[in-house]
Amino acid sequence: MRELTSGKPAGMIFAFALPIALGSLFQQLYSMIDTVIVGRTIGVDAIAALGSTSYISNLIIGFMSGLTNGFAIITARHFGAGDHVKMRRSVAGTIILGLAVSAVFTVVSMVFLRPFLRILNTPAEIFDTAYSYISVILIFMTTAMLYNMSAGVLRAVGDSVTPLVFLIISSFINIGLDILFIAKLDFGVKGAAYATVISQSFSFIMCCIYICIRFPYLIPKREEFRVTLNELGELMAMGLSLALMFSIVEIGSLILQRAINNFGTATIAAHTAARKISSILMLPYSAFGSACATYCSQNLGAGRPERVGKGIKSAIFMCWVWSAMAVIVGYLFSPAIVSWIAGTDETFIVGLASKYMRVNTPFYFILAVLIIMRSSLQGLGRKSIPVASSIIEMIGKAVVAFAAAPVLGYFGVMISEPIVWFFMTVLLVWGYARDKELVKATFVAEKA
Repeated sequence: MRELTSGKPAGMIFAFALPIALGSLFQQLYSMIDTVIVGRTIGVDAIAALGSTSYISNLIIGFMSGLTNGFAIITARHFGAGDHVKMRRSVAGTIILGLAVSAVFTVVSMVFLRPFLRILNTPAEIFDTAYSYISVILIFMTTAMLYNMSAGVLRAVGDSVTPLVFLIISSFINIGLDILFIAKLDFGVKGAAYATVISQSFSFIMCCIYICIRFPYLIPKREEFRVTLNELGELMAMGLSLALMFSIVEIGSLILQRAINNFGTATIAAHTAARKISSILMLPYSAFGSACATYCSQNLGAGRPERVGKGIKSAIFMCWVWSAMAVIVGYLFSPAIVSWIAGTDETFIVGLASKYMRVNTPFYFILAVLIIMRSSLQGLGRKSIPVASSIIEMIGKAVVAFAAAPVLGYFGVMISEPIVWFFMTVLLVWGYARDKELVKATFVAEKA
């Protein structure tokens, strides 16, 4: 357990964010290893199949992740205020709402999956392979929700290390199952999906056991499951704002994927490899964003808003240091990494994916400000501006898909996100500056 309401903000945020970043890294690594094993065992078409469906799983599971992370912000606020009864009731509400929403999403997603793949212009030669993979992921999406829920509860009380430990273990389980299901038992891409689901289930079970042993005061009592409509409404308002923020972004990505699918299997494979690399390079931003959301929420609950400004500025600076390293990786090492991920030395795929990385990485400095500001505003209970920024991202990607990509080709896809990041960041900074109460409570109080 770690309270983030005292001590040096930079050190506390870094110590909290590091396990989250490492945990996300292991998630990305075993996703990347899925791709490597699939590519080397089955072929480039299979990589394209995984890539063509990645935005669907990101959309739905990302919504569930955003929902549970939003719930955790409420839990963190009650924990910061020292109100354990309200904290447990928020956990009870998280369980009720998480299970209900995931059940509905499972049914709806499976009913509309095939039409959705057709709308995305999924190439005919990879359609069945893509469907076989994503259908397994979506049928068992509740396992991903349960892990994110339990990890979110632990992070709300300042424990970001334990979810990391269980993720590391599950990552090795996932790798072993990948080899067994794909290389040995010849399950095809469906084997990669089963490996992911089983490893996520393990992480959830371990988190539950750990909470029962280490944090029994987090477990709601039977009467605390009688959550009021007001309490459910508070949870849902915060959860939906974060979930909508995540899902709106992914809707834009889905629209963009439709444009990418028009460029053929080789371009899809190149884009998939490039996105695997960029996903890893972007991990620290998400980790520091999650840390800032919890940090801001705990300090708000504890009545310490003067600490917020210092924390935000420290997080941005640390992310800028990482951005400089990401640019170096993007320019010097992209070809070798792409070749390893895609399992091919084909000049077109390696060259296109490397160009994508070199166009995008210099704009990571803007992305850092975007994610820190958006997450901090969520933690402070300011929901409208972060959601509005996500809508801008969705619209920007739609413009690229329907206007720029047909004219500029894949280069239009490359420049889409940097342009969108810029406008989103401007909106967030403007929204923060206009919130006089927030500025006074943080940056003004900091100087007092």
